[in-house]
Amino acid sequence: MGVTMRFGMSGAFLPSNMDDFTPEIAKKVKELGFSGVFTRFRDNHPLETSPAKCHRVRDLLSDHGLKLYQATGYWQPLTAQNETTRQKAVRILQEALRVARDLGARGIDTGPGSLNPTGPWNPHPDNWNLESRELLIKSLKESSKAAADNQVYLSLEGHQFVVLENEEVTREVLDAVDSPWVRSDLDPANWITLQTIFRTGEAIDHMFDTLGKHIVSGHAKDVTITNAHTLHLPTTSCGKGMLDFKTYIKRMEDLNPEYPLIVEGSSESELPEASMFLHQTAEELGIQVIAE
Repeated sequence: MGVTMRFGMSGAFLPSNMDDFTPEIAKKVKELGFSGVFTRFRDNHPLETSPAKCHRVRDLLSDHGLKLYQATGYWQPLTAQNETTRQKAVRILQEALRVARDLGARGIDTGPGSLNPTGPWNPHPDNWNLESRELLIKSLKESSKAAADNQVYLSLEGHQFVVLENEEVTREVLDAVDSPWVRSDLDPANWITLQTIFRTGEAIDHMFDTLGKHIVSGHAKDVTITNAHTLHLPTTSCGKGMLDFKTYIKRMEDLNPEYPLIVEGSSESELPEASMFLHQTAEELGIQVIAE
């Protein structure tokens, strides 16, 4: 087939309840130049969502030539120190994999959770200790059979604020879990630091060199730096920041042209420009974008 690539989208006008997913939404996705979606159906708890509900969305997407690149893993606290809380998180994650299968999804996206009670991506000093790492490995091992049984990738997103603080820790965790169904959902913007913001291409190369075969998909959002006198690296819509997307797209395509790059962090009004930017960057690299 030659040099190819797949682009998807998330957020923006996609609904939080799967019952609200309509043919009009599917058409809008296609018109924007995306071949698939990442859905965050926050309103549909995995322990309460029937296969029939999921199959309606699966069939609707299929009818419009769209793939469900990712469903949600519901951001469970997989590093919870309270064993009852951790076991419940694992049970919900296992059911999220079942829901993803019923939706026809390729994978789920989840973070490891945080010990900060205000949110799964918020910082806490114990997020980065060895105990959190070991608890995450335990939770992922307990969930890996469900991923394999449902043939759905359990793909993990990292961030500097949580236990998966960089590519090295992520590789260590994934090596320990050792499952072809538990992988990395790469989002380079989450790992860009003050040291790498002005050389993001090198940083992305290092992420791919470190994680290699563990990567199974990627998120596309951008990152920049402000002139404020406290460090702030805000994320922004792709093409509006300092992330080296040429390096990112090339490395993802080199790894596997079937692996989708999914736009994240773009508002509905920003999506047309984000899509155009990704398509143009791919074209400059001689990469053909697959429409379905």
